[in-house]
Amino acid sequence: MSEFIGNIRKMWSEYKSPINYTLPLYNNLEKGEYLDVNSLIGKDISIEFDGMINCVVTGRKVKKTYGEGMCFDAFRKSPLAVESIIRPELSQAHLGIALRDLEWEKKHDIQPHLVYLSLTSNVKVGVTRKTQMPYRWIDQGAVQALILAETPYRQAAGLLEVSLKEHVSDRTNWRKMLANEYDVSVNLLNEAKSLGKLVPEELKKFLIKDTEVVNLNFPVLQYPKKITSLKLDKSPLIQKKLVGIKGQYFLFDDDTVLNIRSHTGYKVYLNF
Repeated sequence: MSEFIGNIRKMWSEYKSPINYTLPLYNNLEKGEYLDVNSLIGKDISIEFDGMINCVVTGRKVKKTYGEGMCFDAFRKSPLAVESIIRPELSQAHLGIALRDLEWEKKHDIQPHLVYLSLTSNVKVGVTRKTQMPYRWIDQGAVQALILAETPYRQAAGLLEVSLKEHVSDRTNWRKMLANEYDVSVNLLNEAKSLGKLVPEELKKFLIKDTEVVNLNFPVLQYPKKITSLKLDKSPLIQKKLVGIKGQYFLFDDDTVLNIRSHTGYKVYLNF
């Protein structure tokens, strides 16, 4: 039996067919072991939470995390939780105005950003840095996606996204996504053409003319039907057969699922 120990971080992904996943396990704030989780699909695994949670910013031991693995102080002060991450239209870094940390926001916000359409449980619109493609789509569990527009800084992408939210969702039904339930009749290229006409004139210059649909294939042997979401706080010992990975979720053979990303900072013992 092999054992891996460490604090959970978001899974890394590699665009292949199927998607390849790596689970980083840290020694608090220090990089630790990296586990090829695709190799575990079809096997019985054990995940045991020992009660230790460390803030991913300060390393401090905490009872509860905020955002993505942060203690409350970090969530209030760190640029990793700045409001423009969720609402990109609020970014003003290109104007030299900071929401929290100007140097951090300049580095992350004044660079090419993409507005995209993805098909998860439904068609949705989103924004991300160009360097995050196609990983953003993978994290969302999208089966198809395309780039709608490219902007030189974050706020412009956010404004374009806001202009389309009245016409298309910016959210995913995670249960349907995990069950692989989506409208197979959707044509993303047609959706892009229709939505492009609704973009305000001053933002149309950012639209991509010759966009292409990207298909994503996830390593799943069996999709869940009646989904139950597990939480390590309530179920500190999980012993089940892993039958797939989609988005940032482990899928087990009894229709239970575990959101790896929501347990960022949790220290676990993973055996197989």
